[in-house]
Amino acid sequence: MSDVATLWVQAIEGTLVLFFVGGILALVLGVIVGAMRVSPVPVARAVGTVYVNWIRNTPLTLVMFFFAFCIPILLGQRISAITLATVALGVYTATYVAETIRSGVNTVPVGQAEAARAIGLNFGQVMSLVIFPQAFRSVVPPMMSVLIALLKNTTVAAGFSVLNLGSVTANLSEHREAGGSGNIFLEMVTGENQLLTLLLIAAIFVVLVLLLAWLQRVLEKKWRVER
Repeated sequence: MSDVATLWVQAIEGTLVLFFVGGILALVLGVIVGAMRVSPVPVARAVGTVYVNWIRNTPLTLVMFFFAFCIPILLGQRISAITLATVALGVYTATYVAETIRSGVNTVPVGQAEAARAIGLNFGQVMSLVIFPQAFRSVVPPMMSVLIALLKNTTVAAGFSVLNLGSVTANLSEHREAGGSGNIFLEMVTGENQLLTLLLIAAIFVVLVLLLAWLQRVLEKKWRVER
């Protein structure tokens, strides 16, 4: 049972690492690409557009496959599977973050950007001091939807030798004993009853999503008061 408990802990840790580290990468890269998408520089807009349209329209499985098998060959060295999967998730999710940011920027009246430029602010200062603070407030709900999708997409990494909640059922098969134990909870956590195990995994995801929904309400309430 101790091995099974360790497996569950490692699976949950794997999911959280993929989500948090991949989410941070997606937010940072997504903000940069989102700024490029609304940049007055044609080259920056073109690069941002190509990146978003290319990656977003490619299935996540193919993106994960590229990072898992092509990147180590290109770099000529072995890289841990969870690192490659995390970067793949971040790069993929960044496209949705960028489009969410761009939609938020479009909600800010054009006159505010013009007024900021009139007092001598450059593009970077206009975006960081005037546009982004207002845009971020309007994109909290869609941004949380992007993060929830990222949380669910972590299960794709299970197909690339990354231990997480998406692969825990397959890994439990190594610890499974023949016959039922008669204890529903024991059958659930040891994988003796795969239906119950899948329900437990689903319940964990529901709890994580509810936490994100709670965070969304907190941020919306906080920024609504500050307006």
